[in-house]
Amino acid sequence: MFITKLALPRRTFLRGMGAAVALPMLDAMVPALSALNRTAAQPVRRLGFVYLPMGAIKDEWTPTGVGTNFELSPILSAFSQVREQLTVLTGLTHAEAAAMGDGNGSHSRVAAVYLTGVHPRRTEGADIQAGTSVDQLAARQLGQGTQLPSLELAIDTGTLVGNCENGYSCAYLNSLSWRSPTTPNPMETNPRTVFEQMFGEGGSGAERRVQMREDSSVLDWVNGDLKRLERELGPSDRARVAEYFDAIRAVEQRIQAAEKQGEDDPFVLPEAPLGVPNSYEEHVKLLFDMLVLAYRTDTTRVFTFALGRELSNRTYPQIGVPDPHHNLSHHGNDPAKIVKLAKVQTHQAQLTASFLEQLKATEDGDGSLLDHSMILFGSGMSNSNEHSYIDLPLAVLGGGSGQLKGSRHLTYPEDTPAANLFVSLLHKVGCPVEQFGNSTGALANL
Repeated sequence: MFITKLALPRRTFLRGMGAAVALPMLDAMVPALSALNRTAAQPVRRLGFVYLPMGAIKDEWTPTGVGTNFELSPILSAFSQVREQLTVLTGLTHAEAAAMGDGNGSHSRVAAVYLTGVHPRRTEGADIQAGTSVDQLAARQLGQGTQLPSLELAIDTGTLVGNCENGYSCAYLNSLSWRSPTTPNPMETNPRTVFEQMFGEGGSGAERRVQMREDSSVLDWVNGDLKRLERELGPSDRARVAEYFDAIRAVEQRIQAAEKQGEDDPFVLPEAPLGVPNSYEEHVKLLFDMLVLAYRTDTTRVFTFALGRELSNRTYPQIGVPDPHHNLSHHGNDPAKIVKLAKVQTHQAQLTASFLEQLKATEDGDGSLLDHSMILFGSGMSNSNEHSYIDLPLAVLGGGSGQLKGSRHLTYPEDTPAANLFVSLLHKVGCPVEQFGNSTGALANL
């Protein structure tokens, strides 16, 4: 470690020309007197939720074997590079997603219940009600002092209004995150908007957009601050800052390319948000890259990311699946449809695995970003053909700052509330709760 007299606070920004760029973890953020005894500043805890729409084929998801002696399933094999930080959970159920006399509307219910553990009110009007979601409870604790207490991202736009499914408001499908029992958070699909939230400062959103669409980079605007700082940093910190700025510039360039693609393509729907790539894969990867930057700079410590919306009929011809997703989810036990549906689910797992591998490769204090995070990957539905909410496909990835032991397949009785998992996750990030949704306590052995 290069020891310098410079001691930076953990949340240090470079500023200039209406931009503010947070710095990643640096050696200079360790107080000089304690540097000889520590390798890094105390890491922060992070929590994230990646949603897999419309469940997962059980035989393609569930590992063989239990405990530490298990083999990865076809879908979960995507996580082979982070297996040592993978915990698969079998047997958890969201009983609050049951009809309870409300009739059809399973997709709306599983979306609303997934992070709240609360049965939603069946209504087409403004009197929607579910519960405060786990991500928002965590954000109240972890988000103190961060620029963004939480980030809510999605691939499908949240513009549906009115009745979407058998008398249920579209609000239940548009968001997984609930700020309060009556207020779902809007989920952002546009990488440009996320970039501006993280790095834009001053002026209106429109003014920042005009500035950022120019050839100059946000990094050029803070160049003066950067040069002054670099004179004070040690060699390893200068290299780390250079690498981090390269990552920001790469994201910028991809956003600008997506915007130009939208301008040049006459077939892009006019309501498509500016900066959203035409490619599903590039869209997902770009938003994941934004999350890596957000974690790396401590801009936020909590996120929710929906890889698709319940009831979505998106097609995936690029992987050989031209069939609409929702139609495939009702496969009627047709082997050919099951193969296609599993292919979509595996593809989404692979995209998520790439994000996790980035976290694993990014230094953070005495470990990596993945070491100091807990990421839940899963769905509020299990067997989509039956609209089942029993034995949900759920997996937690990350080290939880030493609180999670990976490479395990944990099994629980079928009636174990999935809300117990959220109680456990909240406890591990320093947010003690006695009750969440229909929980009966913390999850044993996690």
